[in-house]
Formats: sequence, C-alpha cells, structure tokens
Amino acid sequence: MQSNVTVADPPLDDQLDDQLDERMLRRRALQIVALLAVIGIVVWLAPGLGEVRRRLEGAEAGWLLVGIALEALSCLSYVLMFRPIFCPHMSRRTARELGLSELAVGSLLPSSGIGGLALGAWALRKGGMPAEHIARRSVAFYVLKGAANFLAVAVIGVLMFVGVGPAVSPLLSILPAGLAVLTIAAVMAVPLGLRRASARADRGGRWTAVAKALQALADGLAEAGEVLRRRDWRVIAGSLGYWAFDNAVLWACFRAFDEAVPVTVVLMAYLIGQLGGLIPIPGGIGGVDGGLIGALVVYGVAAGVATAAVLAYRLILFWLPLLVGSVAFASLRRGLADRGRPDVCEFSPVIAP
Repeated sequence: MQSNVTVADPPLDDQLDDQLDERMLRRRALQIVALLAVIGIVVWLAPGLGEVRRRLEGAEAGWLLVGIALEALSCLSYVLMFRPIFCPHMSRRTARELGLSELAVGSLLPSSGIGGLALGAWALRKGGMPAEHIARRSVAFYVLKGAANFLAVAVIGVLMFVGVGPAVSPLLSILPAGLAVLTIAAVMAVPLGLRRASARADRGGRWTAVAKALQALADGLAEAGEVLRRRDWRVIAGSLGYWAFDNAVLWACFRAFDEAVPVTVVLMAYLIGQLGGLIPIPGGIGGVDGGLIGALVVYGVAAGVATAAVLAYRLILFWLPLLVGSVAFASLRRGLADRGRPDVCEFSPVIAP
C-alpha cells in the first residue's frame, strides 16, 4: 500500500506544478485579456449592436462601484468558509491567501471554479497535507459552495410558480425548482452508491484509479454533510454570502443601465447561466456570458440590456479576483518556500471537528 502512495504522489504534484506554473498562468491571463479585447472591438464596431453600445455609454459609474464592492464581499465570503472546511489549524493569513489565490486562478482556468480548487490542492500538498484529506475536503468545499444556489432555485422556483414576481411558464419556474430538489436529494443519497461502485471497480485491481476517484467523491459528499451538521456559522455565512453577493453584482449592473430586473429573474437566470462555466474555455469567457444572456432573455429581459449588464458583470467578476488574488498568490508562493511559516509548510494531518 505504501509503495502505491509513493509512486502515485509525484506525478500528481508534477501535474499540478505544470498547471499552476507562473508562466502558464501569465499566458492564460494574456489569452483572456486578448479575448476580452476582441469582444470589446466586436461590441463597439459590429452592426446590430447599437443598443448594447448605447447602454454601455450611459452606464452609471456609481452602480458599477457598488457592483465592485459587492464582488469584494463575495470574495471575502469565499475566504470565510475556506479555513473551517479545509483546516481549522491554518492561520487566518494563510487561509486568506489561499482563498484569494483560488479565486484568481479560477478566473483564468475553466470548469466553473474547479481550477481554483486545483491551486488549493497544489498548495496544501506542498504544505504536507495528505492527498486523501485534500480530495475529500475539496469535494466538500465545492458542494457547500454551490449549495446555496440550488436551495435558492428550489425556493424561488416554487414562489414564481405560485405567482411571486413576473408571470413565467412552469417550465421556467417549477421545472428548475424540481431539478434543484432532485439534485440536492441525489447529493445526499449518492455517497453509499458511490462506495459500492468503488468496491466493484476495485475488484481485481484493474480499475484502481476509478475506484479511488469514486471513493474520494463519496467521502467528499459525506464530509460535506458532516461539516453542515457542525453548524459552523462561517461555512453557512460563507456559502450564502458567496452566492448572494455574486448575484447582487449582476443586479447592480442592471441598475447601472437604469433597468430594474426582478430579483427572482436574476436569481433563476444566474444558476442556469453559470452552467456555461463548465465549458472548458479560459475563464469561462463566452460560456458563462452566453448562458447568462440566453437565460435572461428567456425570462423576458431585453437582449440589449441583458448583454450590457452581463458584460459589465463579467468584467468585474474577472478583474477584481484576479488583481487581488495575484497579490495573495505571490505572497503564498513566498510563504511555501519560507520555513518560518509552519502554518503553510506543516499542516496537521489530524483535522479537528
């Protein structure tokens, strides 16, 4: 068993080192900046986008500043829930640097925030945290981070179905609510089934990697339940804050263009639009934007104002975490090489409840 761990760990570390190499991250940043520049040129020069240009030219700077402040609160909510989930022994400084660094890398790598968690795994492995613990807690963190979104869709979908907010088709209210409830139920019920699948995959030793992945997923989902049962206010407030403030950024961007879109529409379109972040595009540029604009239009928002608001929202969502997180990432890398910061280099393998 020990030989398996010894052989498996270096390739994982090497893979994460390659993915999170500073030069690679700079290339990613330049690619996204170039892509944003191209999008900007298209918006300002392409025919048929006059309404979008008019909206952008008339944006109220005050509301955009409100959006920036709300995004800062969303980032702080992410940081708030990081330490109690991953390692209560970690210093607040390290937790802050790790959380902000994850948000920065999440702006550069695709897959809806998973890229940021890869950075956390890389740093925690550098600090000596066991790989099994990292995998389990990473799954738990990802699940808890998105839990508020699904709970909100379940509640708001039912409210919209009974007449709260604008009148929409049941396909746009009770159907998303039902799917959200099914997803929550599946997450609660899946661990046992995954463990059984892991045991079957591991028979004969031919599917060891698959078995380990299934076991890590099952353990992570179970870990998320354990964390919730502790009722740590930081986890609950962090999950709700990360979701609520990020939604509020989009709402503030609509206000910047003098549009009062119903909160229920913003919240419902938000989850559907975020699914576009699963498309493997750097920073999710194009995937999230298209998903959000399409969802908002389906819910009755005019295409011109939806496009302008989403572009403003995405610029805030990209630049603020990237700029703040880059400073934190530089400090974190120095800390990983500094033996005078044992909280970075010597994580305790025993995590207190």
